[in-house]
Amino acid sequence: MIESLWEFYRTRYDFIVPLIIEHLQIAVIAIIAATMIGVSLGIFIHEKKRLSPIVLGLVSFLYTIPSISMLGFLIPFSGIGNKSAIIALTIYALLPIIRATFTGLENVDADIIEAARGMGSTRKQILFQIKLPLAMPVMLSGFKNMTVMTIALAGIASFIGAGGLGVAIYRGITTNNMTMTIAGSLAVALLAFLCDILIGCMERFLRNRRHTQKTKHRVMLSILAVFIALSAGLFYTPHKKEVLHLATKPMSEEFIIGEMLKQLIEDRTGISVVITKGVGGGTSNIHPAMVKGDFDLYPEYTGTSWSFVLKEKELPDDATLFKELNQQYQKNYHMEWVGLYGFNNTYGIAVTKKLADTYHLKTYSDLAAVSHKLSFGGEYDFYEREDGYDALTTAYGFHFKKTRDLDIGLKYDALENGETDAIIAFTTDGRLSSPNIVLLQDDKHFFQTYYAGTIIRQDTLKKYPELRQVLMLMNNLISEKEMAAMNHEVETQKKNEADVARAFLIKKGLLEVKNHE
Repeated sequence: MIESLWEFYRTRYDFIVPLIIEHLQIAVIAIIAATMIGVSLGIFIHEKKRLSPIVLGLVSFLYTIPSISMLGFLIPFSGIGNKSAIIALTIYALLPIIRATFTGLENVDADIIEAARGMGSTRKQILFQIKLPLAMPVMLSGFKNMTVMTIALAGIASFIGAGGLGVAIYRGITTNNMTMTIAGSLAVALLAFLCDILIGCMERFLRNRRHTQKTKHRVMLSILAVFIALSAGLFYTPHKKEVLHLATKPMSEEFIIGEMLKQLIEDRTGISVVITKGVGGGTSNIHPAMVKGDFDLYPEYTGTSWSFVLKEKELPDDATLFKELNQQYQKNYHMEWVGLYGFNNTYGIAVTKKLADTYHLKTYSDLAAVSHKLSFGGEYDFYEREDGYDALTTAYGFHFKKTRDLDIGLKYDALENGETDAIIAFTTDGRLSSPNIVLLQDDKHFFQTYYAGTIIRQDTLKKYPELRQVLMLMNNLISEKEMAAMNHEVETQKKNEADVARAFLIKKGLLEVKNHE
C-alpha cells in the first residue's frame, strides 16, 4: 500500500497538489470568517451576559446539524460549489471560538479588572489591553481546535461540487480506487497535523515574554496577510472570454463522459471547459444549478429527466420520449437535449454468483420468491424515486428482510463482502464484468430506458452556436458494451478517466493524436 501511495503521489501530483491548495484556501477563508465573527460574538455575550445562553444555544444547535444536511440547506441560497462549502464550514467553526473567547474573558481575575478601573482605565482599554491579552491562551486553544476541525471537515465540501481534497476521497470511493481515497485522506490528516503544530509554535511565541508586543503584532499581521493572500487565490481566475462550466454526477461513467465532452469542445473550438466532477445528489442538485446558471451543460439520462425532473408517469416510446423531453425542457427550463450517446444505462439487480447458484436465481421473479430471506442495498435516491424501490417491490412482490442505503462507490464491495445480498446496479457498471457478479433479468420489464445525452442551457447555445455541431459528434457514439468496458478500465484497472476518454475519442477518429501529444 505504501508503494501504491508513493506511486500515486509521484504520478498524480498535478492532480493532488492543486486540491491541497484549494483545500487550504477553503478552510482558511472559513477560519478567518469564523474567527472574526466568533471573537466578536464572544466579546458581545461577555458584555451582555443575559444573552449568552441564547447565543451559545443557537450556535450549539447549528453545530448539531449533520454536515451533509447543512450543505443541502445552503444550496438553494448560495448554490453549488465553494461558496456554500465556506458558509457551512464557517457555521461549524463558530462554536469553539465563541466558547473559547467567552470563557477566556469570563475567567480574567476580577481583582485585576477592579485595579484597572481604579487607575482610571476606560472600558475599551480594559477590554483590549487587559482582558483580551489575558484571555488569549484560552482563545488560542479554541482557535487550534477550530482550525484542525475545519481542515478535517472541509473534505465533505466535494459533495456539492466544491474543491479540496474531498474530491480525491469521494472520487476514489466512487471509482473503487482505494489508493486515491487513502491518498486524499492522508493529505487531509497531514494538513490538520501540520496546522496543529504551527499554531502550537505561534502560541509559544506569543507567550514568550522576551518578545516585545510590537514584534508580536508584526508577526501576527504578517501571518494574517499570508492567510488572506492564500484565500484570495481561490476567487482569482485568469480572465478568459470563453469558459463553459460542466457538471457530472458521482459515477465513473459520468466522469468519463464529462472528459469526452471537455476534450471534444476544447479540441474543436476555442472554448475552455471547467468540469465539476461528482456533484453529490446527482440530478437533484445539478438540475437546480443548471436552472440558476451555475452550470452550462451536463450528461443526463432520459428516464431520470422524465420521471424525476418532469414528474411524468407514463413513459412513451423512445422516439417520442426524446421529442417530448426537448419540448418540455425548452419550455420550462430553457434548456435543450443535444444528441444521445447511444447506450442505455438502465437499472438492474445484481447478486453474487454464489447466491444465484444457491437459490437458482435468473430473474427478478426468482429473487422475489426468496426475498424474505435476503437483504437489499441501493443508493439513497433510489428509495425516494417514484420509479424506485417502492414501485419495484410492488411490481415483483419483493419482501426483503432488510434494506440498506449504500454509496454508489461502495455497493459492489458490500455485495461481495456479504454485507448485503442484492444491490441495485446500472447495466453499464464496469464491475459487472466480474465473474463473481450476476445481473438478473428484468422479466416483467419494470425498468424504463435511460439513454444518456447532453443537456445544455439555451443561452449557452445561443452564445456559442458552434457547440451544437460539436456535441452532436457524441450522438450514437457509444454502445453499452463500450461504456461498460471504459467503466471497467477506470474502476478495476485504475486508469485515469481523462486518459480513457481520450483513447476512446482517438479510436473513433474524433481527436487528432498529434494535437494531444
